[in-house]
Amino acid sequence: MTAKDLKLYKTRLLELRARLRGDTNQMGRPIFDGPRTQAAGDLPLAPTHMADIGTDNIEREFTLRLMEANDQTQDRIEAALQRIEDGSYGSCAECGKRIPKARLNAIPYAIECVACAVGSEAE
Repeated sequence: MTAKDLKLYKTRLLELRARLRGDTNQMGRPIFDGPRTQAAGDLPLAPTHMADIGTDNIEREFTLRLMEANDQTQDRIEAALQRIEDGSYGSCAECGKRIPKARLNAIPYAIECVACAVGSEAE
């Protein structure tokens, strides 16, 4: 892979990391800033229906799962940035072959070629 290619992928990874960090911060704000009634501007002492509490809990759990997925993706991005630095970026971790640029364009933090990724999903 050329130095120009590596620079392009590094830029993409840095942009993706920044976007995910912003997304995670935005998603976490309602969860950690207080209950829905207060965040929405409703009266904090208004009676709350049990269904509303259940909906809030489901939304909170869903958001926490999204935040966890974002964190995992950020970890993969960090690992890809490290691979750029150590010269192993673009090589499949399983078979050692080059990961096609089309795959890296779609998933710049990919660690496996398509064949190995499909094989590991089948297991």
